Amino acid sequence: MVKINGNEIREPNFTNSFDRRAVQVQNHIIATLGKLGISRDYADVPMQKLAQKKAPASVSWYYEGRNLKYTYSLLPKFVDNLYIIDKVLELEVAKLLKGEITTDQFSRAFSEDDDLPDQLLEARRTLGVEEGETDFEKITKNYKSLAKRYHPDMSEGDHNKFQKINAAHKLIKKELM
Repeated sequence: MVKINGNEIREPNFTNSFDRRAVQVQNHIIATLGKLGISRDYADVPMQKLAQKKAPASVSWYYEGRNLKYTYSLLPKFVDNLYIIDKVLELEVAKLLKGEITTDQFSRAFSEDDDLPDQLLEARRTLGVEEGETDFEKITKNYKSLAKRYHPDMSEGDHNKFQKINAAHKLIKKELM
């Protein structure tokens, strides 16, 4: 199970026809966004030439005067990452249509910096973990060690470094939780 924004999503189990399945998922994403009145012209789902390769997936769309985007990259295949995006969008669009969340909450959930992947990479470097690390316990262990070491009240204390460590942990926590 993959946990995202309080939702649990079953991990995909694609074993063949990866490219065809990626196109099916892409079409389902477009259909889901269509429920909000977003036409194919205002949605972009970039595809990979080989959907079974390790690659992040993303979707961007224009809604209510805002450019929104969602990226996912923690699973081993592009098609798997695209599937997770599809399921997250399906759940969030359903919440919006049922009135469980507002348009503003929906938009804030999908406002994403274009340089987010670079920020996440830098955050992992700051915390001294490998760039693909997804074990939040290991990340938190490194965070606690560094936060204790660079806390302003400690002998090696450095206020700026301490703030950078905290910001890195918060960013990764937002990605993984």
